[in-house]
Amino acid sequence: MSAQSSSIDLKKSLLDTLLAGLLALVIFGPIVGVVLDGYSFNFHADRVVWSVAVVMAGRFLVSAFLQTSHGKKFSSRFDLTGSGVTVLPPGYKSNMRWILLLVVLVAAVLPFVANKYILTVVILGLIYVLLGLGLNIVVGLAGLLDLGYVAFYAIGAYGLALGYEHLGLGFWSAIPLAALLAAFAGAILGFPVLRMHGDYLAIVTLGFGEIIRLVLNNWSSLTGGPNGMAVPSPTFLGLEFGRKAKDGGIPFHEFFGIAYNPNLKYIFIYTVLFIVVMTVLYLKHRLTRMPLGRAWEALREDEIACRAMGLNHVLVKLSAFMIGASTAGIAGVFFASYQGFVNPTSFTFFESALILAIVVLGGMGSTVGVVIAAFVLTVVPELLRNFADYRVLLFGVLMVVMMIWKPRGLIRINRIGIAVPEGVAK
Repeated sequence: MSAQSSSIDLKKSLLDTLLAGLLALVIFGPIVGVVLDGYSFNFHADRVVWSVAVVMAGRFLVSAFLQTSHGKKFSSRFDLTGSGVTVLPPGYKSNMRWILLLVVLVAAVLPFVANKYILTVVILGLIYVLLGLGLNIVVGLAGLLDLGYVAFYAIGAYGLALGYEHLGLGFWSAIPLAALLAAFAGAILGFPVLRMHGDYLAIVTLGFGEIIRLVLNNWSSLTGGPNGMAVPSPTFLGLEFGRKAKDGGIPFHEFFGIAYNPNLKYIFIYTVLFIVVMTVLYLKHRLTRMPLGRAWEALREDEIACRAMGLNHVLVKLSAFMIGASTAGIAGVFFASYQGFVNPTSFTFFESALILAIVVLGGMGSTVGVVIAAFVLTVVPELLRNFADYRVLLFGVLMVVMMIWKPRGLIRINRIGIAVPEGVAK
């Protein structure tokens, strides 16, 4: 114990503690200490003192611990070396198939035991899973930083609303059409930015997202402007899920002779959405192992080398933009059906930032990580409604902690190695 104590640099620990105290004072001073009272404010110094004291004490203990032998061993786990793609041995069999089977069983039981609130939260989580999977193709696999991804989400949602109002289209016909419209918009965005990289690409895509939002907000004669548009409820084989069907039709529960359940609409949306998410997961899993998926990853790692190998970088980029955008368009249709109403305030830059955070926190290119991060970043805010004033602060703290603890995301990309055939020199 004495050997560990002698290895502690007290001066360094005190400097770390002082710096942490100053940062805590800057952060918690305005948030915890200042309480608005009409047009004036009251300053609660005791709250600030306690908050800063707790932070300083915790930082001193952490700094002292990290200088011990156990602390150095613990901190070595966060070494960034080898934090890229993990290559598994040839013939490796993942246990994910059993976890996937368990998820399917839980998903099948959920509608029978969950109330309306839980169903709506899970639906929202699945929508963000779709959005995260789509952006993961663009950012995680192809390495194209897209800050206007929410525009494709809005195209899908408004595609359902406008299609119903002007063309009489319903939920089922809107899903493929929204995917095609969003993919077409992705191609339109992809062509001008083929030569752009990094910050320039991010700025252009951010501008595209804002253009779509402003068009939706100001073209009142078509989109309803800030007032938004109503969206019809989904139907199954023409059967509606309300207590009474419109125009003298037969409701779903009467046709099948079951008791009326006000949650039937959400159960239906949840069921279809879960099937779509599982389909997209399978397709993305196959794409990443096809030449197209390998081309995306080659483009992400080094575009010059990618082009030198003979790959058509134009088609590779456009395919990433279009497939990612089509996934967002489908998610937009489910969001509009779930809400029953759409307006431009649902498609701000914060949504794009949230979807990007899902990709970054889950792991760039990692499918399982994106699914976990999507539920964490959508379900946790619902559980923290009592701390609504501090949700953005907690979100920022989570981002900082993740960038220190897991800079490559929750789950890194795994690739199964290829066995060398017999007779080939190793």
